[in-house]
Amino acid sequence: MDSTDDPRLLYQRALDQLEKLFPVVTAELLASPTPCSEYDLRALLGHTVGGIHRIAYVGEGGRAEEVPSSAEGIEDAEWADALMLARARFTAAWADDSALDRIAVVPWDELPGRAALDGYMVEATAHSWDIAQVVAPGIALDEGLARAALPLARRFAPGERRGGKAPFGPVQAVPPGAGAYTRLAAWLGRRT
Repeated sequence: MDSTDDPRLLYQRALDQLEKLFPVVTAELLASPTPCSEYDLRALLGHTVGGIHRIAYVGEGGRAEEVPSSAEGIEDAEWADALMLARARFTAAWADDSALDRIAVVPWDELPGRAALDGYMVEATAHSWDIAQVVAPGIALDEGLARAALPLARRFAPGERRGGKAPFGPVQAVPPGAGAYTRLAAWLGRRT
């Protein structure tokens, strides 16, 4: 299968990108604000690792909301290790191809596993941009991931459904010719 057939491949690319960013995190940066206004860096890292555990749990046959949305109790110097453990769990949980077509229960819907993975790929890709803004501004991110995530984000987070329980702010304007990450971040309500 290629990435158009198998969303695990794109999700693994998003995890590859996160693996480049997590080792750059320092204790001094953990209280820094992020483009995700509700999270400082420590909370965003916990949310990101928690999201990987959630989609792993879904691959294991569970309902996403049965596990916390954020990983807690991670020591300042252990973020890269926490990410690697979550990734290993994800890889094992989704190794069976049948998980792609099994109905998955995620916070926003009940849908085939492959569609649930699409949603979590958008989240991991967007949060890699959020984290990079704090730990490595200017780092080259995988533009192909953002280009793949943007139409999925538009499907999962329509511009007209903002506010209330939706975790996204209003869609932000972007300048003509903006890059894929800028467009993705703006669609998800980040000020770029």
